[in-house]
Amino acid sequence: MKNFYSFISGAAIGSLGGLIGLGGAEFRLPLLNIVFKFDLKSAIVINLAISLVTVAFSLIFRAFEVDILSVWTHVFIVLNILMGSLYGSYVGANLVSRVDEAMLKKIVFVFLLFLGIVLMLHSCLESDFKLGFSPPIRFLLSVVCGYFIGLVSSMLGVAGGELIIPAIVLIYGVDIKLAGSLSLLISIPTLLVSLYKYHKKLGLDPIANNKDFALCMAGGSIIGAFLGVLLLGHANGLFIELFLGCLLIVSAFKMLLIKKRSIK
Repeated sequence: MKNFYSFISGAAIGSLGGLIGLGGAEFRLPLLNIVFKFDLKSAIVINLAISLVTVAFSLIFRAFEVDILSVWTHVFIVLNILMGSLYGSYVGANLVSRVDEAMLKKIVFVFLLFLGIVLMLHSCLESDFKLGFSPPIRFLLSVVCGYFIGLVSSMLGVAGGELIIPAIVLIYGVDIKLAGSLSLLISIPTLLVSLYKYHKKLGLDPIANNKDFALCMAGGSIIGAFLGVLLLGHANGLFIELFLGCLLIVSAFKMLLIKKRSIK
């Protein structure tokens, strides 16, 4: 039954995330820790693997809908942000492996709280407002933002689209749909570096010992994200963003306050 519940919960989270163009990994982490009772480090590693699978499939689905030439002409944006995000993901995974559970909970709480606020303000960040900077300043901002994005990605096991997309739109002023495609190209290498670092520092036992569980949740997330895209035109995106932002903040507080779980 546990695998069944993981599939259903993955599909539900994927659907809600798909409605606003996200994979939903930031919501999976509290679920893994609170509902399925994984210790936080194991939950992060499992979430990271599921995020990687989900993003890879999202990129495949999107490849049939986007203008490849347009993506290629903006590949410099991907490279600029990757300069920061790859290092940030390495540092973040290293930090998770060093800190204890109590300190990690506090760090994750801050990041989830921040993401909840960003999610609630997404409609503002994705408006027509764009920052007009010179190319050198844009490059520096990309690297700095990329570092922070990589840090958050590796410490939560998320793809980071809720941060990458607004950063691309604000710094470079590109179309939101194009930014979504570029975001996936940034997320995959960033997640791979995080997974490699966790493999070296902590091992991948949480994934190996819960392979069926992770596959079921990943499958549910992929299907859910696809359903979310199909329902996109029938939902109030602003309301969903506000609701999910509030839900993420509540989940962050709940994660912080629950008692320590035994490692699985």
